[in-house]
Amino acid sequence: MNAVDAANKAEIAMMHAVLANKFGQLYADIWKVGVNLSLRISDLLTLKYADLNLEERSLKLTEAKTGKLKTIRLNSAAILVIVRRQQENPADTWLFQVHSNRAKDKPVSRVSVSRVFKDAGELLGLTINTHSMRKSRGMAMYKDGVPVEKIAKVLNHSNTTSTLRYLGITQEEVLKTYDDYEL
Repeated sequence: MNAVDAANKAEIAMMHAVLANKFGQLYADIWKVGVNLSLRISDLLTLKYADLNLEERSLKLTEAKTGKLKTIRLNSAAILVIVRRQQENPADTWLFQVHSNRAKDKPVSRVSVSRVFKDAGELLGLTINTHSMRKSRGMAMYKDGVPVEKIAKVLNHSNTTSTLRYLGITQEEVLKTYDDYEL
């Protein structure tokens, strides 16, 4: 798999704006909810309105990749998008549903989202794909000082070693701390 960028907070906002202005609100909404929930694209695109408990601000799902149960708190940014989408498309089953004659009652495809994210990222000079949403949330938390153990829990990683690798914390960076912190 090719390496993709984790967008910083400013780049997350710029990506959202480019998606909304050049590629459509659907893709901007996928990005916004994706960075706020840190789900894998396979789980994000298969969300149904019935899966979301807005009253309790929660989502419980079994991750497609790992089979692990995950409980998520829906934050206000995600809820705003969800509520707006539901009001605009009251007959939809899927949170991110396609509205074309060829694809009735289906979620948008991973291939379509991947292509659009790649194109939007190129406009910003970033290497972005669907996994960048999840990676960007993890990196934003890390840069804000959230402990790696907590980030591992949010991302549902089995161990912190996976999370460190995911965040791009290399052995060389660890070794550099010995030079940076002479006491």
